[in-house]
Amino acid sequence: MSSIPKHLLNDKEYLAFERRSQFRSEFYQGEMFAMTRASRKHNLITLNIARRISEALDNRPCETYSNDMRVKVSLSGLYTYPDIVATCESPQFEDDFVDTLLNPQAIVEVLSESTESYDRGKKFAHYRRIPSLKDYLLVSQDRVLVEHYMREPNNRWLLTEAFQLEESVKLLSIDCRLRLADIYAKVDLSLPETEDAREFNQGAPKSDPGALDSIS
Repeated sequence: MSSIPKHLLNDKEYLAFERRSQFRSEFYQGEMFAMTRASRKHNLITLNIARRISEALDNRPCETYSNDMRVKVSLSGLYTYPDIVATCESPQFEDDFVDTLLNPQAIVEVLSESTESYDRGKKFAHYRRIPSLKDYLLVSQDRVLVEHYMREPNNRWLLTEAFQLEESVKLLSIDCRLRLADIYAKVDLSLPETEDAREFNQGAPKSDPGALDSIS
């Protein structure tokens, strides 16, 4: 007996569905991948960073988006939702809905147990194909650790790490300095992520780890 062929969506079908959906999904090579909800610590860290970046860019022609701004990697076809994205260039969008950004300069991802390997690996491989992207920040939510990848003129990426609350990281592409003390303000790092996220993940759509690993 022959199997029923899987229906693959095109970009327009995905966007039409996504704009009607209650949940966010990534999209790659015709398939959608549901994204999990964020934990309390994840939300606190994301809002802390977004607020500090917005304050730093307040009097400049820059824009900062948190959670719901979709980004398309035009060279690979991935549609995804960074935790935070910022640009000081004139923002470019895929269409008149202005909800899919094409030219981010800085992207921040707050790591979680279910997405860490993806954010470090295959997702970062996609992000590196965005010509405008110059700064990529990975922020831990279970310890004080911020990893900063910066694109150098030779197109290599330089990694620096910060471990102390007294330290800071500088996002050169948007001329913004972030203090780790501000990033982790009011965040109880002693709370296990599994307990922290339990309430928030009830009924949330899950990303299939195998599906995430299929993105290349």
